[in-house]
Amino acid sequence: MGKGGALSDGVVKKIMLSYMYVAIWIFLSFTVIVYNKYILDRKLFNWPFPISLTMIHMAFCSSLAFAAVRVFRLVEPAALSRRVYISSVVPIGALYSLSLWLSNSAYIYLSVSFIQMLKALMPVAVYSIGILLKKDAYKSTTMSNMLAISVGVAIAAYGEAKYDSWGVFLQLGAVVFEATRLVMIQILLTSKGINLNPITSLYYVAPSCFLFLSIPWLIVEFPLLRQQTAAFHFDFLIFGTNCLCAFALNLAVFLLVGKTSALTMNVAGVVKDWLLIAFSWSVIKDTVTPMNLIGYGLAFMGVAYYNHSKLQSLKAKEAQKKQASADEEAAKLITEREGDGKKGDSQA
Repeated sequence: MGKGGALSDGVVKKIMLSYMYVAIWIFLSFTVIVYNKYILDRKLFNWPFPISLTMIHMAFCSSLAFAAVRVFRLVEPAALSRRVYISSVVPIGALYSLSLWLSNSAYIYLSVSFIQMLKALMPVAVYSIGILLKKDAYKSTTMSNMLAISVGVAIAAYGEAKYDSWGVFLQLGAVVFEATRLVMIQILLTSKGINLNPITSLYYVAPSCFLFLSIPWLIVEFPLLRQQTAAFHFDFLIFGTNCLCAFALNLAVFLLVGKTSALTMNVAGVVKDWLLIAFSWSVIKDTVTPMNLIGYGLAFMGVAYYNHSKLQSLKAKEAQKKQASADEEAAKLITEREGDGKKGDSQA
């Protein structure tokens, strides 16, 4: 029982912890999405200012990240020169600001359930942009999979009861900018050996994101907010807890990816999307049509197959690394034996 029992207990503990990390991420991601919808929707909290909400998030996250890095020194800052910051981090901040602005704006026009269906296009956007920027190689099988996902989303859009073209445009724009950001992180940061955890990411990216958002904010939302100054009273409880949830979500991403893998987060994301669709239909009373479900079901199978293919590819790469390491070790042993043999001959 000794070693065998200890091993099985360790495995069970690891599995339970992984499920806990997934549950925490799903809960926080779920909460932030529904909370943002509640604040921005004209029929609910009625504060339709997505740029302002995103800027509040960025200011809050920047402050906490600064405190964690510079005041309490809980996290070491990355060694970034000014040139690397301007050439690598600032473009990512610009893309992130556009992604957040457009995605939050979409909640004003579209239902939570339909937005999750449109988000299924993320692998399509990431793969397509990766090919355009020569980060990914074109494969006909993968492209066929991407086409299946796109067809599924198109069917879901066709069956949407409250379709809004402007809302769809905003959400698709958010998907494109977010996909570009993910690819650019690989090109501008990962390829240079720069790895930022969510705290240091917020420390470097959130301030630039705030500055980029301030430009459209001054033009689009600031004049409207000035008109509503007398009527609107800032609810610190609502906005404070919303910001805390957004900050906690960034930490949960680090916890989930660090303790499991990015692929686990992708799979958990699919589960989260189904839960959000069910919540949107049952609690918020959004209309979910059979055509929505058929289309998203097709897209879901495409995304699931894509994640499965990525898992198999990662396993194959890991096996190749192990084989290469074993071959290298065997070559060293042979060399050492040959060396010992030559020493023995010279002594004789």
